[in-house]
Amino acid sequence: MDTFRLSPQGIDPAALQRTLADLRAGACVTFEGWVRNRNEGQPVQSLEYEAYAVLAEAEGARILAEARARFALLGAAAVHRVGHLALGELAVWVGVTAEHRGDAFDACRYIIDEAKARLPIWKKEHYVDGATAWINCATRGDHGGAGAMPPA
Repeated sequence: MDTFRLSPQGIDPAALQRTLADLRAGACVTFEGWVRNRNEGQPVQSLEYEAYAVLAEAEGARILAEARARFALLGAAAVHRVGHLALGELAVWVGVTAEHRGDAFDACRYIIDEAKARLPIWKKEHYVDGATAWINCATRGDHGGAGAMPPA
């Protein structure tokens, strides 16, 4: 299975991992990105994700295909949430299977790093004091600063 999708609903990691089951696999590596309560010293209350869905899903599929071409994968899947997320919620999940752990670890990291750098997904932080800010809206090479804002 090779799939990338956006989801307005919660992510079920166990169900996703089951889709990668393969008797040839000696390794399954997963990554979970959670909504945390602080960013750069600011207390965070919640997050909001917006995406250019058609482009994000096409580029996500391209990233998975690249990972398959670079690493000896048996399967890969990724899901990114959109909408309003509370603290502790799962925002992104990536999973890969391979015959060997090295390819699985390397591919999982490649997928999440490329997704963060290339997908048109924007994150708005809601702070405890009521302020909000769009963050991580940067282009490749500037992964923490302000960049292009999401479409209105």
